[in-house]
Amino acid sequence: QLQLVESGGGLVQPGGSLKLSCAASGFTLDYYAIGWFRQAPGKEREGVSCISRSGGTTVYADSVKGRFTISRDNAKNRVYLQMNSLKPEDTPEYYCATASDSTVFSGSFLYAEYENWGQGTQVTVSS
Repeated sequence: QLQLVESGGGLVQPGGSLKLSCAASGFTLDYYAIGWFRQAPGKEREGVSCISRSGGTTVYADSVKGRFTISRDNAKNRVYLQMNSLKPEDTPEYYCATASDSTVFSGSFLYAEYENWGQGTQVTVSS
C-alpha cells in the first residue's frame, strides 16, 4: 500500500524560508519520480516542482523558479522542497505525489499523471 506523508509546513514571515519533506511509507520512494503541488481553498491544484527518480532532472513552475529547490535523498527515502523568499501567495497547502520519469522529462504537471498523493502540509506566509 503506497502512502506519502508531507511535513515541514508552518507559519513564516514574507521573505522567510521553509523546507518541506515528503516521506514514503510502505514502499521505496526511489522507485518513483515525485512532484510537489499546492492548492488554496477554492482554487485548482497547481504544480510547483517535480524531480526524476535519480534526481538528475528537475522542473519548476514559473511562479517559483529561482526561489524553490527540489531535491531528494534516496538513502533516507525523502524528497525535499526548499522554499526561500516566500511570498503570501505561497501560502497554499502543499502535497507530494508519485509520478513516472517520463512525466518529469516532459515537464508535465498534469494532475492525471500523478498517482499517489499525501495528505498535505499547510504553509502560511504572513506578517
